[in-house]
Amino acid sequence: MSSPEPPELAAAGPVPPLPVDAPSALRDESAAEDFFDFLLDHVCVAGFDGYFKRLNPSWTRTLGWTAEEMMSRPSAEFVHPEDRELTLAGRARLKNGAPLGPLVNRYLCKDGSYRWFQWSSVAHAGRALVYASARDISEQKQAETRLLEATAAQGQLERQLVFAERMASVGTLAAGVAHEINNPLSYVTANIALILEELRTISAEFPSERATELSRMALEAQVGAERIRKVVHGLTTFSRAEEERRTPLDVKPLLELAIEMTHNEISHRARIVKEFGPIPVVDADEARLGQVFINLLVNAAQAFPDGQSDAHEIRVVTSTAADGRAGIEVRDTGEGIPAAAIGRIFDPFFTTKPIGGGSGLGLSICHNIVTGLGGTLTVESWEGRGTAFRIALPASSAKQVQVPTARSAPPPCARRASVLVVDDELAVGSLLRRVLRDHDVTVFTRAREALQLLGSGSRFDIILSDLMMPEMSGMEFFDQLTEHFPESAARTVFVSGGAFSPSARAFLDRVTNERVQKPIDPQSMRKLVQRYLLRPSSAVLGDALKVV
Repeated sequence: MSSPEPPELAAAGPVPPLPVDAPSALRDESAAEDFFDFLLDHVCVAGFDGYFKRLNPSWTRTLGWTAEEMMSRPSAEFVHPEDRELTLAGRARLKNGAPLGPLVNRYLCKDGSYRWFQWSSVAHAGRALVYASARDISEQKQAETRLLEATAAQGQLERQLVFAERMASVGTLAAGVAHEINNPLSYVTANIALILEELRTISAEFPSERATELSRMALEAQVGAERIRKVVHGLTTFSRAEEERRTPLDVKPLLELAIEMTHNEISHRARIVKEFGPIPVVDADEARLGQVFINLLVNAAQAFPDGQSDAHEIRVVTSTAADGRAGIEVRDTGEGIPAAAIGRIFDPFFTTKPIGGGSGLGLSICHNIVTGLGGTLTVESWEGRGTAFRIALPASSAKQVQVPTARSAPPPCARRASVLVVDDELAVGSLLRRVLRDHDVTVFTRAREALQLLGSGSRFDIILSDLMMPEMSGMEFFDQLTEHFPESAARTVFVSGGAFSPSARAFLDRVTNERVQKPIDPQSMRKLVQRYLLRPSSAVLGDALKVV
């Protein structure tokens, strides 16, 4: 270096030669003087007192400090606070005569940033001096950090993929369970309804306390069965895995269903307040929009601890905005979202919940669903006072939702209807025979046997066919009817418990025949049969032509 040696180094005497294993050129002191200044690595001489005695120019180029600035302060002041203990322990080993290396630490730059160095050092105890070289490995450290972050992100994505696959499996399982429950639920609910009808007749003819008590028991069973039906309907609605199907939707019934499905999560934490104002119909997929409602309701419930439900509130509000959009708000009186987190609340994998409390995907998915519908999902929170999530969706171009309306009872007909029932559940067929006891009901559990009967010339006023059956499905059965018995195909009504496969969904999109969802309501079924009994032949022929 061109600058004179500091007094501390002069007092220590001439700088001893570098270690014997150094290149031979370094043993020549005149050559070493020049080589010291031109080394690309950072080399230095330091004293046991903790001060630098000599530094080559690489330090200034890398850290921005002049040699004089670095030699005027204890070298430990330049070391990152987290690395000082390790560095001082290494220096202590040097004083005892042990070589040091590689030691890695961070050094302070003049601009306030830090650079990573890897050190190799030896000490001369007699002169109380340390000879060291330090290689700048900052880029290597940054690459390692990026690799670690990428590995962690990949691991998180893999975990989320496993979670998503598991949830898809759960959804498929839930849909299958719902279908399996719907079949026995059909004859449970319908038989309870029939028992109630019989008990009312008996009570009217032979009033007694026993008949009244039996009616009360049957009513309680009916209420319980209705609760099961709502849960099963929710599973069927919210676990659909097929492609998105947008239709005009009335938001309020879907909200009611979401509230029913989350009742167990909410009931022990808060009370639900419904403030349903006028709201327009929206174009949306029922399952996906229902998923948004369920997620927001569960999130609101988790803002409260268990117990003291009377002290907490979740308010669900519907309204029509000034611009005509449908507005849905889910508001809670919980602790609110921290201000530092509110800006990231819709980011994928971000969650304020403890580990295991959530995937961090729920709100992100909700945001994507709502924005995909052309709407907005926003949040406003007040720490200590609660949070409000607000959805705004464009109104549907449809004037109104095509919801089946209650039909007036058809006039009584003297003729008994001929009814063909095709369902692989024998109990469902027995139930329909009981419900339709005023008509002639033929039941088959195999579609092929029903086709053979039709092939022999038998005809029916209405055919009630299950959709998902083994051996020959209701879809295959209908295709055979369309080809060979088009008039019978037009008189076919599908009775299904849900859990539609993609092919079944495509089939239902293709055909226009009526369908009845299990569990079966006796009164509705009787009205349906009566309506087909009164249907003119011209209408049947017209429908047959449409089907063909």
